[in-house]
This record gives sequence, structure tokens and C-alpha cells, in this order.
Amino acid sequence: MPAEKDLLAAAAYERCELCPRRCQARRADGVPGRCGMTSELRVARSALHFWEEPPISGESGSGAIFFSGCPLRCVFCQNHEISSEGFGLPVTTARLAEMMLELQAAGALNINLVTPLHFAPDVREAVLLARGAGLGLPIVCNTSGYERAEVVRALADVVDVWLTDFKYASGALAGELSAAPDYPEVAVEALLAMLEGVHAAGGRELAPDGPMRRGIIVRHLVLPSHADDSLAVLDRVWELAGNEVDLSIMNQYTPNEACRRAGGPLAGPVSEEEYEIVLCHADDLGFERIWWQEGGTVSESFVPAFDATGVEGPELG
Repeated sequence: MPAEKDLLAAAAYERCELCPRRCQARRADGVPGRCGMTSELRVARSALHFWEEPPISGESGSGAIFFSGCPLRCVFCQNHEISSEGFGLPVTTARLAEMMLELQAAGALNINLVTPLHFAPDVREAVLLARGAGLGLPIVCNTSGYERAEVVRALADVVDVWLTDFKYASGALAGELSAAPDYPEVAVEALLAMLEGVHAAGGRELAPDGPMRRGIIVRHLVLPSHADDSLAVLDRVWELAGNEVDLSIMNQYTPNEACRRAGGPLAGPVSEEEYEIVLCHADDLGFERIWWQEGGTVSESFVPAFDATGVEGPELG
């Protein structure tokens, strides 16, 4: 554990190895890493969010904080303004902690940190600072699944809920669509580390009225013409975790401008038949807690406005 905690020291940005790319960028000197970010903490939005799974959003909304940058380069990314174009405002860890408290005051069910772990040292510091100032909500880490297991373990004491993608079973497909041919192996190790942390904390826990206080939701976005890989993903998740995780199968794939321009399978939506095949396979495997989406979800309405809402404001003294 001491070596894992060392990953989150301030020196982590000097030759960065926070994500599986281990690019060793001198982020502390202003050199962007493969995530596109220097060591300057940047946030694009902080607001209530109502479009997550029911145990996360509930009726009151999740307190979502969207971070700039991303270690992946998914060709179909819906959040490209912040993931690859870098939109966001610089903030201090004190301001990040204050955002968490503001979201708690607004009635959020949890603090939902979206793609945060290339800023893992700042994230951990901010959570501890916010808790010291009265934060009592569960912390959700909303991740692509492309995370170093060591970083996941180092954050086990501040993350309560892992809302993690498992995007691909095929390394070739992961390489083609996200420039990460090692994604399947990395996602497996990350998920195992998440399970380890949740077990150590006492296992899955829900509030009496339904919101998740501790646990794991594994998300999978079904891609057009790739239902075969989706089936393999579900096989892998079942093998690793069975019903220790909730499963969220999404059909909200929406082709972005680049995919529409390129043509091919990713230029259009997922068919109802493809989605039904994947849902049926999850049921056949034995998953007991499956979240799915109704028809007509192909829409950019699932993408919030990245306009720096809630980012600027006072800092904790």
C-alpha cells in the first residue's frame, strides 16, 4: 500500500505514470500527458445530473463534476469538447472540495467524479478536504475502466462507488476505436481492484430508499455492428464478478460528427435487434441487477452543456 499511495504524491506529475499509458510526461513542468492535461487541475462542469442509472441519480440527481482530459481517444466520444479538446477552467484542490460541498447543499445524492483519475492526487486531496469540512455523501468514481489497478487501490479509502465502463473484450477493436489495444487486460485488473476495495469496505450497500452507498456498476455501451464483442464483454464480467456488480447495458450510442463523416457502421445507431441480443445474453448468464435503456435514447441530450457551470466560486479557507 505505501508504494501505491506514492503514486498519488505531488511528485506523480513530474514523470506521470498515473494512467496505463505511463507516458512519463513532465506534467508538473507544463507538458501535457497522453491525457491532454498538465498538472493544472481543470474542470468543465459541476452540477446536478439526472441521466445516470437510478441508484446513482435517483430523483434528486447526482452531483457530477466533469474533469477535462482523458487517457483514451475513443473515435465515437460524445464528450470530445472536454476529453480531447481540453475545455475547462483551472481550479485548486480547495475549490474542487468547495464544489463538492455546494453540490451536497443543492441536494445531490452523491459526488460523481467524471473521468477524474489522471488528476488522482488532487482528487484524493480534495475529497479528504471536503470530508473534513462536512461532506457526508458517497463518492462515485465515473471511469472509462482504463485505469491502473494500483491507482484504484490507492483511492479505495475515498471512493465508495465505482461507476466503470467495460468497453471492449477485443484488443484489436480497442486499438482501432480507442487507441488502447491493452484495454481488455487493463479493465480486468482495474475491475478486480475495485472488487477488492468494495469487499474490504463491507460490500455493496444501498440506502433504505434505493441510492447506492457502496458498490460497483459496470457499464457497457453497445456499438453498432459489434454485438459479438458486447457478448464477450458480458462473459468476461460475469466470469470476474458475477452478481457482485450491477450491470448497465446502454443503447445510447450517438454518432458524432467525425463518425458520420467517416461513414461505415459507426455512422448510424445500434439496431433494436443488436441491443436485444446483448440484453438477452446478460439475462441468460444470470445477472440479477441489469439496467437497460428504453428505445429512442439515441440523442445528444444525454451530453450536458460543457459551459463551466458551477466551476467558479469561493474556496475553502
